[in-house]
Amino acid sequence: MSITAITPSEKRRQEIPHVTIRFVGDSGDGIQLSGDQFTSATAVAGNELATLPDFPAEIRAPAGSLAGVSGFQIQFASHEVYTPGDQPDVLVCMNPAGLKTNLKLLRPGGILIVNTDAFSESNLRKVGYATNPLEDDSLADWTVHKVPLETLTLECIKDLDVPTRTGRMAKNFFALGIMYWMYNRPMDETLTYIDKRIGGKNATLGEANRRLLLAGHAYGETCEMFPVNFTVPQAKIAPGTYRNIRGNEALALGLVAAGVKSGLDVFLGAYPITPASDVLHQLSGYKEFGIRTFQAEDEIAGICSAIGASYGGALGVTLSSGPGIALKQEAMGLAHMVELPLVICNIQRGGPSTGLPTKTEQADLMQAIYGRNGEAPIPVIAAQSPSDAFMAAYEACRIATKYMTPVMLLSDGYIANGAEPWSIPRTEDLPAFSHHFQTSAEGFQPYGRDEQTLSRPWVRPGTPGLEHRIGGIEKAHLSGNISYDPQNHDFMCRMRAEKVQRVQQDIAPTVVNGDADGGDLLILGWGSTYGSITAAVQWARGSGLSVSHAHLRWLNPLPANLGEVLRRYKRVMVPEINLGQLVHLVRSKYLVDARPLNQVRGQPFSVGELVKAIKQMLEVA
Repeated sequence: MSITAITPSEKRRQEIPHVTIRFVGDSGDGIQLSGDQFTSATAVAGNELATLPDFPAEIRAPAGSLAGVSGFQIQFASHEVYTPGDQPDVLVCMNPAGLKTNLKLLRPGGILIVNTDAFSESNLRKVGYATNPLEDDSLADWTVHKVPLETLTLECIKDLDVPTRTGRMAKNFFALGIMYWMYNRPMDETLTYIDKRIGGKNATLGEANRRLLLAGHAYGETCEMFPVNFTVPQAKIAPGTYRNIRGNEALALGLVAAGVKSGLDVFLGAYPITPASDVLHQLSGYKEFGIRTFQAEDEIAGICSAIGASYGGALGVTLSSGPGIALKQEAMGLAHMVELPLVICNIQRGGPSTGLPTKTEQADLMQAIYGRNGEAPIPVIAAQSPSDAFMAAYEACRIATKYMTPVMLLSDGYIANGAEPWSIPRTEDLPAFSHHFQTSAEGFQPYGRDEQTLSRPWVRPGTPGLEHRIGGIEKAHLSGNISYDPQNHDFMCRMRAEKVQRVQQDIAPTVVNGDADGGDLLILGWGSTYGSITAAVQWARGSGLSVSHAHLRWLNPLPANLGEVLRRYKRVMVPEINLGQLVHLVRSKYLVDARPLNQVRGQPFSVGELVKAIKQMLEVA
């Protein structure tokens, strides 16, 4: 093998405002690790960014198969970024399966970096290639860089005592080094990771990966195959302390902050499920902040233990995804009936049934609002981005304790696994968060209510003189005794529903980005569609179109002024990653002709498809 080298001074540097890069390969090729490290380096470089991890549900799908392809996409820029990008500018491809499943995403003229060592006859045949695409004309629309990654990797570490199979698996660090050179990424963060996380367990393997990262960088710098490297200037961001954060991390930290701010212990009872399990893992590391985690034997035990914790005076939290939420529904009704604070985190994924465990969806909205037997409404809040999951979780806890009610927090796989820069708030700047335990027996009624919130007293078990009965059978007004009286049941159902409706007191009015007084089109969204809608509306307004955007944080109850806002616009469009749930609620509640835009592909909306829908609705070319 011969490689033509040129000096770094002969290279050309090009400044660009933004770029989208996608890494693809087998699940065992370290794609997610590469993406994570590239993301950390990009955050350190001071760019705005958004990511999309995209991996199969199988723990270890057959090597080289189409079903086993893992991907990681990142867009970073010198300006504000709302999505991980529509079409990658660069595709780093480890094998034929990755090429076949992802080439259609790469923009025409984009850069394709291919591991030529993986393009054997057997691998090509496995994914249905009749000829080698690296040798025919099928890649003529792209700039192709053919790199023998495995050969270069093994050559680089041949003097180290690393098994050949293990060495081949480390090729991702060589590829990462090339990308760090191409886009001027700092390597210190990744070198520290290698030393601590890999070298700390196996010094030889740590040395191998360190050497490969540096060798990949040198290869990009000196090989004539890469005549240009690119610079993306730092983004202008508000002063503050920032860190790169994933949605599940942010959600966990929001729960920690709620416990610290309120002075309550936080108890999480949960059963592992994708993509929610990371919250359980994250919280288990914060015992010093009064966090207690319990990995239950099943979903029902998880939520019932959390209800028990709230009964004992802690802030009970449970979490799951759609299938597990279905199992928790009866216990949610119990929490509603006994009127205890409880936060239920639903990290939505593709369904129904087991569905698409590692893909995203927004199809649990109706389940969140109506998914209990009997009349049992609960407040529902939704995070809109990875960093926003922090405040959504904090707010869910605040409302749960203020109104003595279970609250459901909706996130999804896109938010949970995606990452972006997060401005770390100071504890003293967080909204006030108070709770009150009843201690006086004078005039005590277990179901007496606060005049403003209609919340009942919160009593720690064993408080002298405050003994009372609690359970799932209907309660008599005030006393809480068991009651089968028809009028009482009607009264209590209405009272509990009214309490949930009064959460509206704490919900900010709907804010419109764009033409607040009305216009041709309002895009109404919720949850993780925020980024795509924001970018599409920015494009539309930049093109002179009268398009505005409102995004809902609270889905039950809805903001008090929402109906008034909707009626200001000639047309309303509701994009959702489901087959039409919020649009159904809006049409029935406000009698407006809201039009749906729906898809359930397990992927977020692209900005391009939203722009196309806007044009069609406004009938512009």
